[in-house]
Amino acid sequence: MIKCVILDDELLAISYLKLLCEQIDQVEVVKAFNDPKIFLNEIDNIDCNLCILDIEMPGMTGLQVAELISDSKKIIFTTAYKEYAAEAFDLNVVDYVRKPIKKERLIQAFEKAKELVETTPKKSFIEWNTNIGKTVIFTDQIAYIKTSEIDSRDKDIILNDGTAIVLKNLNFKNLLEMLPAKDFAQVNKKEIIALASIKVFSTNEIITTISTEDHSFLKLQIGEAYKNSLMELFGK
Repeated sequence: MIKCVILDDELLAISYLKLLCEQIDQVEVVKAFNDPKIFLNEIDNIDCNLCILDIEMPGMTGLQVAELISDSKKIIFTTAYKEYAAEAFDLNVVDYVRKPIKKERLIQAFEKAKELVETTPKKSFIEWNTNIGKTVIFTDQIAYIKTSEIDSRDKDIILNDGTAIVLKNLNFKNLLEMLPAKDFAQVNKKEIIALASIKVFSTNEIITTISTEDHSFLKLQIGEAYKNSLMELFGK
């Protein structure tokens, strides 16, 4: 699935591009922006793997935006001006689509993007706003994740050494997409466990390697809706 964000200073251009994207399988427009500065402020906290950037915009060009995000996002440029093509490809972007955009040409660009996204390995870390500011957390250090008891929009992460960190305003669906699927599993509506932290499991319960305050080990109840997927992870 291609999850894309659109940046174009013209609202009509955004509407037209969203309409085209909705007609293409395996493509979802997550959000659209008409201001490069607002886009840059928010893009790190949006679950997407592709950005469609207009080049000619007041204040900041799509080329300047791309220089700031090209290490983390795949990029397709759109523009009515052919003279930017060389600069665009110097940034190692997926494609350069001329306006007016045709559906068939956009499909070609998405096919290129899909190949690149599918061959890009999952990050070995997640980057998100936390109780200690914007934080990079290496996934192999995560032992356990649960919904915060203080605010259900937040998620408490327990690291292997017992350190606790609060992820701010992040739902489980988006969080699981950021984590390596082979290493983590959702156990119930409120808890995710790193498979490396599982000591013993049955059809109803998981005993973890995580110590509790009473010097026993944390036990998790397996929700009915999650049993089958957990059994599949362990080849059962």
